[in-house]
Amino acid sequence: MGNAVVDVIAQENDNFLELMGIEKGIMQLVERERGEMLYGSMTNRVQAPGGSVANTLAGLGNLGLKTGFIGRVHDDALGQFYAKEMENDGTTFVNPPVAGGELPTSRSMIFVSPDGERSMNTYLGISSEISADDVSADVAEDADILFLEGYLYDKDKGKHAFDQAAKLTKAAGGKVGISLSDPFCVDRHRDDFRKFVKEMDYVIGNEHEWASLYETDLSTALETAASECGLVVCTLGGEGVVLVQGDETVTVKVDRVQPVDTTGAGDQFAAGFLYGFATGQTLETAGRMGCVAAAEVISHIGPRPEADLKELFAEKGLI
Repeated sequence: MGNAVVDVIAQENDNFLELMGIEKGIMQLVERERGEMLYGSMTNRVQAPGGSVANTLAGLGNLGLKTGFIGRVHDDALGQFYAKEMENDGTTFVNPPVAGGELPTSRSMIFVSPDGERSMNTYLGISSEISADDVSADVAEDADILFLEGYLYDKDKGKHAFDQAAKLTKAAGGKVGISLSDPFCVDRHRDDFRKFVKEMDYVIGNEHEWASLYETDLSTALETAASECGLVVCTLGGEGVVLVQGDETVTVKVDRVQPVDTTGAGDQFAAGFLYGFATGQTLETAGRMGCVAAAEVISHIGPRPEADLKELFAEKGLI
């Protein structure tokens, strides 16, 4: 469950970012007027259904798992595009586009600089209005694994939807986890996240997000997290990933590659990891699957895999 956001991607240089007042390398929320201005400034746009969790689901669909997405789009051109493309990618788009209302479908203007770094400017639109009413009990209870997007905590309605889905899935025997999403998202909701982590079967975050969550150094943060959460996953950018479960700690190294576009790197890491988690792999294998999936997506423009991830896993001896 997450924000249903159409990703609009364009390649621009650092001078353009400075001229447009875009802070490099992070996700910023923008209002409707600025979003429309940035959209109009983009050249050679690549458009795709996105949002962090939705990108992860595309990776899981690539790997052959049955997936569904709880999200909210408007019944406008972008919303219809989004719902259709999700279904085409093999993910059931649970909630039909919403007719009426004033907020349009959400979109994120992503500017990719020559070093592969992405700067995201997101207008949340109707996706930020997701509420507990959008959570179907049949869908949540049918989930073996539920993956929640931290960004939903930016509104109270999203928090309630979060809680509702988690309770329903857990009560039916499923596993529930969360992505910390962004250091600034963690800063905004630290107290809520600290409570929520204690209820999770798994939590995925990068080194900056974990350090922000506990307001300490990474080593201490992971030690604290491991005592509170079922499974802790910490990505270290190009340095690999650390996975901690109980007394077991696994560090997975990666072969560094020059990124073409880092958009979706964390999302596809999550896809590879969750595939391993869902199929009962060891922590090391699940971590390595995540790293392979992340390496694939940063080798091209766009947040979703273009290669067959299972074939890549086979080449690495993971399946």
